Amino acid sequence: MAEKAKKKIRLVEIAYARSGDKGDLCNIGLMAHDAAKYEILKKVVTPEKVKAHFGEWVKGPVKIFPMDNIYALEILLYNGLGGGATNTLRIDQTGKGMGQALLRMEVEI
Repeated sequence: MAEKAKKKIRLVEIAYARSGDKGDLCNIGLMAHDAAKYEILKKVVTPEKVKAHFGEWVKGPVKIFPMDNIYALEILLYNGLGGGATNTLRIDQTGKGMGQALLRMEVEI
């Protein structure tokens, strides 16, 4: 039996994001449009893929916690803000833009 061809999409096509920060820790809530899309998120959004997407921006580990009751993933990016608001030289020194940046990540479904 032939395997179904996969296609690439950006996360923005199946999810919304909201993000914030505490010091050098960024948190991103990635919320699926519906239950079916949440099942896709749980399979394709991994700590390794998120860390690779952000590259040098995230110096520490990435942890992901599923929140099945609201079809969302809570994603923590440790050492992901260049030292935090008072220490970084980045234009967006807080985590507000990180959720939007994650929505640009391409995944195969």
